Amino acid sequence: MNALDTLPQGDVRLLDHPTARKLLGSKELARVAYVAADGTPRLYPTLFHWDGEELVMATFAGAAKIKALRARPEVAITVDTTATPPEVLLIRGRAEVTDVDGIVPEYALAHHRYAGPEQGARNVAEADRPGVRMARIAVRPAWVGVLDFQTRLPGQMPAGS
Repeated sequence: MNALDTLPQGDVRLLDHPTARKLLGSKELARVAYVAADGTPRLYPTLFHWDGEELVMATFAGAAKIKALRARPEVAITVDTTATPPEVLLIRGRAEVTDVDGIVPEYALAHHRYAGPEQGARNVAEADRPGVRMARIAVRPAWVGVLDFQTRLPGQMPAGS
């Protein structure tokens, strides 16, 4: 048993768990839950880049989620597989939104990871127009959960602890 398997859900050291590391480097989408301006919940799937400290996403200026995230920055994020049993990384934290003139660097890094270098470069070039403005959305994990449905199960301490 891996020593990380005995950590309780919520411990940020779970970011080093093999399941978490696999998902942070994967091509799975992050699903970000937040509260919209009207007080109702929202969820959006997005490409992301993990820089070792923050999960970074990007959106284009004018997106409604920018204002909502600034007003209520607490978010919940999941990165998970559809395989059986699923592997799940859960993150909670505060979104920090920064306006950027041009392309957010992590947006380009994410496109290269998800689509490969050539298609990723084409995707970024298509978006990189004069006057483009984006928002960089960075979440530093404050709470981390890992589920693999074998050693780490929902609602329980990890198996064997």
